[in-house]
Parts: sequence; C-alpha cells; structure tokens
Amino acid sequence: MKNLKLILAAMTALCVMTACGGNTDSTAETSAETASETVQAEETEAEEAQASEETSAEEVAEENSSSEEAELQDFIRKQQEESQRNSEDEENYNTGDASLDNIRNQDEIGENELLAVSFGTSFNDSRRLTIGAIENDLETAFPDYSVRRGFTANIVIDHVQRRDGILIDDLNAALQRAADNGVKNLVIQPTHLMNGLEYDEIVDTAANYSDAFDKVVFGAPLLTSDDDFDRVAKAITDWTSEYDDGETAICFMGHGTEADSNSVYSKMQDTLTNMGFANYYVGTVEASPSLDDVLAKVKEGNYKRVVLEPLMVVAGDHANNDMAGDEDGSWKTTFENEGYEVVCLLRGLGENEAIRQIYVDHAQAAIDSLNS
Repeated sequence: MKNLKLILAAMTALCVMTACGGNTDSTAETSAETASETVQAEETEAEEAQASEETSAEEVAEENSSSEEAELQDFIRKQQEESQRNSEDEENYNTGDASLDNIRNQDEIGENELLAVSFGTSFNDSRRLTIGAIENDLETAFPDYSVRRGFTANIVIDHVQRRDGILIDDLNAALQRAADNGVKNLVIQPTHLMNGLEYDEIVDTAANYSDAFDKVVFGAPLLTSDDDFDRVAKAITDWTSEYDDGETAICFMGHGTEADSNSVYSKMQDTLTNMGFANYYVGTVEASPSLDDVLAKVKEGNYKRVVLEPLMVVAGDHANNDMAGDEDGSWKTTFENEGYEVVCLLRGLGENEAIRQIYVDHAQAAIDSLNS
C-alpha cells in the first residue's frame, strides 16, 4: 500500500508539472525518476526482507525437523536397547533342551500336508510337551498326511534362533515350503484357543497362496462349538479334580484379547458353573475377567488355598511370570498377599490328552470336508 501511494504521488506531481508548461518538463522527469527509484528500492528491500524471513523459517523448520529426527532415532535406539536387554534376560531362563523338539520343517512332504499353526513359545520344554504333542497326535491320527509346523509369532522364532540356533518356519515360510514341495491338499489346523484376530490372520495369509494348491481347508480352533466348551471344561476339571476339596479355589488364567472373541472366557466360566463346578474360576492377563475380578470372586468363598493353572495351550512367559512369578502383581503374589496358600501348576493345555483329541477331531472334520 505504501508503494502504491508513492506511485500515485509521483504521477500527480508529474501531471501538475506538465500542466504548468515552460521549463517544467526536466524537473518533472527528474521527480518521476526519483519517485520510481524510491519505489524500486523499497520493493527490493521488501523482497530481500521477505526472502530473509523465508530463509529463517526454512532454517527453523530444518532445525526442528533435525531435532525431531534425532529424538525419534534416540527413542528407537533406546527401545532396541531395552528389547535387547529383555531378550538377554529371557535367554538366562533354563527352558529345556531345544534339540529334543521336532521343529517339523523338513521337505519331501508329498501331496498331502497337515500344517499345524501355533502362536509359538520360546520355552523349549513346554513347546515340546504341548505343541509338539499335538503335532505328534495329528501325525498318528492321519498317516496319509505329512505334519509340518508354522508359528505366527516372529518374535518367538527370532528368539529361539538367536538363543538356540534353531529356525522354526513362520506361517509364510511354511506355506511357501508346501508350495515348493508340490503339495496338492493342504489342511491347516490352528492350535489357537479361539476364532479371533490371529485365526483371521492365518486365513488371510493362506489366501495369498491359494493358487499354489488344489484344495485348502481349515480346522477349527479349540473353543468353537458348544460341545468344545463342554469337552474342555470336563478335561480341565478331571485334570484338577484332586484339588477340588471345597476349601480350594481352582483358577485358570487365560491370555485375553480386546477383540470380541474374548467372550470365550466368560462362556467358559458359565460352562463350568452350569456343570456344577462352583470352585472353578476363569480370568485373563490382558482383558476381562481380570485378576481383580477373579480375586473378588474367590474372596466371596471360604477358601484356604488357591490353585493356579494357565488356560493356554503352552506354559510360556505368561504362565511362568504373570501367573507364577515372584514379582509384585503376579497372580501368585497377589493371592499370597491376601493370605491364601498358593499352588502353581505350570502345564499347558497341550499336555492334556483330552484337549489334544479335540484338535484331532477338528482336523478330521477339515479332512472330511475335502471330499464333500
């Protein structure tokens, strides 16, 4: 606006001088030139000031960006260091001899494969006694199928490889191995507890390889039908019947999830209650019913002792630490602080023969569907 006023003033002065006639032309031209030079100078100054401001803004933005990038890199570095420390701490656990476990990643599969897909665990003995036992039962039940293994937890795979030098196939590697071996009929049997997010991920991943096989079918997770709930309830109560003396609360700890499939835990509680097992309680580590919910229910009874057992296929990190650990906040210490005698049964559901039979039956139903 200031430059515009100067231009208008210069033009007005020129007009006035021109109207006066005589020797005013030279003066008018000089004044106009002076005004024009002033305008140009101010415009140049303004442009330089704007450029300076833009340069400063860019420098500030670059400095902020560099600072944010440095903070992000520092955060990532600290996370990696913490992860490494945690891994080193875990590697100090004596979890058994990894070489005793058949990781089932052999080739020469043949036309029929039964792929047992599990989340996985780095606890070697538990992996062999649970997941390995399920795989062995599947192999015995279906001699026409080559049983192979796939884990969905790459963090477990990496841990076992780093610590024990053993590489277990993840789901993609297992599916690619099946494709490379010319498998025609692929049966995928998850050892998961429920039809939740992980099960959906298995189905979605397998869909990427569907063109490699003639037929692909899926067995159901452990807790799918009402009959499954009844059979699991009978299996775990028969397993712990020696503790059900009226003075002992028998508490099963599941993992828990934010997904709708978390309802399997409350349904299992209802199943146990409806079957007359009043001293049995079901809770989860990461969802509901929580430890506090289970503790409140137990405190309503006249119990002297509490038995804790994982409602999980394996007895891994959650069972050994969140359930049976000596740290504050574990299920064990929480019940002990309330004055109860606590007994921890560190065994996964996969160690129970009746539970393994359910997986075999689900795989049988999947195989039967191949011919339907």
